Formats: sequence, C-alpha cells, structure tokens
Amino acid sequence: MTVQSYPRVSDGKYDGFLDIDKLKKHRKKLPYDELKAIIRSAIELANRKSSRVILNVPEFATSDDKKDLYKKKGKELFKYFAQYYGDPANTAFDCLGRHYSDVAKEQFRNQTLQKERMNSGWRYQYIAKDCAVQSRRFETVSDIGSAEGDFNASILIEGTEIKSTLNLYVSVKNRMNTMGGQDWPKAIYALETIARTDKNRSGPYICIFGIAMQKGQRSVKTNQKTKSAYSVNTEVWLSDFFWPFFSNFSYKEIVTAVLEILLEKQKERKTPIDDVLIPDIVIETFGQCCAENGLLDKEGKFNDPHSLLDLFVDKK
Repeated sequence: MTVQSYPRVSDGKYDGFLDIDKLKKHRKKLPYDELKAIIRSAIELANRKSSRVILNVPEFATSDDKKDLYKKKGKELFKYFAQYYGDPANTAFDCLGRHYSDVAKEQFRNQTLQKERMNSGWRYQYIAKDCAVQSRRFETVSDIGSAEGDFNASILIEGTEIKSTLNLYVSVKNRMNTMGGQDWPKAIYALETIARTDKNRSGPYICIFGIAMQKGQRSVKTNQKTKSAYSVNTEVWLSDFFWPFFSNFSYKEIVTAVLEILLEKQKERKTPIDDVLIPDIVIETFGQCCAENGLLDKEGKFNDPHSLLDLFVDKK
C-alpha cells in the first residue's frame, strides 16, 4: 500500500502516527441534552437493526413474506428448545407451570446471545457517527455503511496554503478481542481496500479501527514475526482516544450518558434482547408446536414434566 501523505508525528512513542495537532480542532462541546438525544436515537436504531438481523427479515419483505418467515422462526424455535436443553430433568422441572410464551421468549434469548452483543456494537457505531455529525468538526460524515467501513468522515488539515482534507475510514469494534489475531490482517486489508478504491475520495486517507469500550490510547497492528505494521495507513484507536476525537466527550462521559438513558428506561428494559420485538406469530407458532406435542394445559402452561422429558430424550 502507498504511504499516505497526511500529517504524522515525527518522533517519540507515536512516531509515524497521525498528528492530530495538525487537524481542525473541536470548536465547541455539544450540550449534554443533545448527547443524550443522540444516544436515545442510537439505542432505538440498534434495537430495530437487531430485530431485522435476529429474525433474518429482508429489508423489502412484504407482510405475507414476514408472516411466513415468523411462522418458520416459531417452528425453528421449538426445534431449538427440543434439541438444546441443558439438563433434561431440570429443564422439564423448570418449565412446569410456566406459560409457553415465557418459555418461548427465554429460548429466543438463549438462541440470540451473540446478536445481543452485536446490538451493543451497533449502538456505539451510531453514537460515534452522530456525534461526529453534530460536532461540526468534520467537513463530511457518511451514514453507517458496509461491514468493513462503518462510517467515513473528512477533516481539514490546518496550516496548509491550499485547502486540504484527510479522509477517515472508520470501523467501530466493541473491544480488541472482537476479532481474533488471525482476523486483523484481513480486516485491515479490507478496510484499506475500500479507502484506496473509493472513487469519491479526494486527498489522503487513514483507516481507523475505533475500539468503543476498552480503555487506552492508540496503536498499530503488527506482524508478530517481522514486527512490521500490517499497514502504515491504519491505526487502532482505543476508547480514551477514539471518543474525544469524534465526540469531544471522554469515554467515561459517553458511557455515563448511556447508563443514564438505560436507567430512564429501566421499567421497560431488562436486557438488550428484551428491546427486540419478538413478533406474536413467532411465539404463537412455538405454542402451537408445544400443544401439538401434548405439552400444555388449556391455559397454555406446561403441565406435565414427564411429557417434556420424553420430548427431550426420545425426540418424537
């Protein structure tokens, strides 16, 4: 990859890193109420995205398409319940007297724990992008984009006679261990390929992996054998560096504001997955499958733990 001609630190610990002192500074700090409004919107957007992804709903699905998909999901949820129980005796006992809808929601949660963590990641992507927009520090900020590049921004390089901008290609991750060591070179190459081949780009670029929830400053990913950087145009910005740059708030200020919003919603919110709306058809189809297997009483409650045990063990 060609070394990009953006301002770089010339000595010390961060020799070769982006010199942010040569970039346009934050002119103001967003009012706290505006930050909280951004966070509320980010939580809602992440929850809606979780709903679509967890249920695999195509973006332009019709009402009939969704109905068929939800019925299929309800049947799959019952199969999951029958196949991936823990201790069969204990599970049969725990279900006794419980309504099928409660068990369906619990199973849905168990099946989607990984996507629950993704919900949090999407939330911080939206917060970072919207803070960058509202800060007025950046010339342009794109919307959330491809899997490799969550958003793009451009910022003025100060101290030059001719107006010059630096293009930022940003991928937001929860923590450094979100990706395994073998995945970093691929992700770095993919993100830089997007930057390098962007036909709308004018001026140099830098690729940034923003780590939303892990304290620290910044680093570069290097080959363990050769100790050379995978890319001289890519940096990893941990939360203590990432959030002030894009939002003009500290990492602690950001997560404190997120906590305040969650506390406002505590009566309606127990866990991120509870914010994902499970369509009634999914739950009803799960209940129909339970009834067809003779597991429920007239009130829709599990009334015979021995029947459940037979389901788990005999796989009828």
